[in-house]
Amino acid sequence: MGANEKGVAIGNEAVFAKVQCRKENALTGMDLLRLALERAATAREAVTVITDLIAEFGQGGNGGFQRRTYYHNSFLIADARDAWLLETVGQHWAARQVTGVYTISNCLTIGNTWDLASPDLVTHAIQKGWCKARDDFDFARCYSDFLYTTFSDARARRRRTAALLTSHEGALSVGSLMAVLRDHGDHDGRTWRPDTGLTGAAVCMHVGFGPVRISQTTGSMVSHLHPERATHFFTGTAAPCTSIFKPTWVDCPVPALDPAPTGIYDRDTLFWRHEELHRATLRDYSTRIQSYAVERDAIEAGFVSEALASSRCTGDERSELCARCFAESDAAEARWFEQLPPVHRGARRTWHHRLAWDSANRRSGMPPLA
Repeated sequence: MGANEKGVAIGNEAVFAKVQCRKENALTGMDLLRLALERAATAREAVTVITDLIAEFGQGGNGGFQRRTYYHNSFLIADARDAWLLETVGQHWAARQVTGVYTISNCLTIGNTWDLASPDLVTHAIQKGWCKARDDFDFARCYSDFLYTTFSDARARRRRTAALLTSHEGALSVGSLMAVLRDHGDHDGRTWRPDTGLTGAAVCMHVGFGPVRISQTTGSMVSHLHPERATHFFTGTAAPCTSIFKPTWVDCPVPALDPAPTGIYDRDTLFWRHEELHRATLRDYSTRIQSYAVERDAIEAGFVSEALASSRCTGDERSELCARCFAESDAAEARWFEQLPPVHRGARRTWHHRLAWDSANRRSGMPPLA
């Protein structure tokens, strides 16, 4: 995910298809996103940048961090006046202009209608026997891989985000989008547990026991794409439910992100300081999240209000606000970590959840958590 100085923002998701992924070094989805933001001044131009690069160079390569992972890519691309959905499989792709609300997850969503497409999108499917003719063609049905798409639980997450956004259609706000990114399904903070189940995944995703629940949200961003100046709010940390969204602007330096985090625990980094709070909260989620969720929302609402009111201020003034919000957020999370209530007597986690996180903590060198 990212944004540029022209007010274009892009979100990227891995998708899985019947077309074999290219495993040698190539343009990953993250490469394509960065190149589009470097070169495009509008959402529509970003679609052209990505599809031209795919046509010339293809896509592929390892997109994983701890393990080699290969996939195709979908993109939601927006500016202040326009938005596009772009779904790609190898060098094949389809794009639709977005009206209203739209969400993506780890699955193809375009069916038999689109605004733009690669020349051989349909003929390739016919040649492979995935459909008989153009009238029988459905991009998602013809190209999707069944196994990975199913076990990623992508369609359920997409239905959930679509339902939440549709319920706010016409009145969407920065705060409502943040709430969607924190969603754990049809639960509240008092009833949801991160340690139940070996399959399934919420919007706010936390690692469980493998081989299916091996991924989690590692960062979140909400962009307010005003025509004069876009304002971006991002966590810079994993697990939005235990994080605070902080404001920044493309023309302002981002504080607190140096040194950059690695896969090894380093308390000098923002990411790993927050992981102390996040991973300790998981030990008794329903009790511990309630100890700071109200203050989290209040601090964040103040940040949003100040940032949107300051969007026309000078760069120095906005940089000062950005630095202050990062410092206040860091101090609040440190205080919450120190003041976490004891693990409730009845909050014993499932053995497989303890095993998964004990292993993750050992690999990263995370010190023992209370």
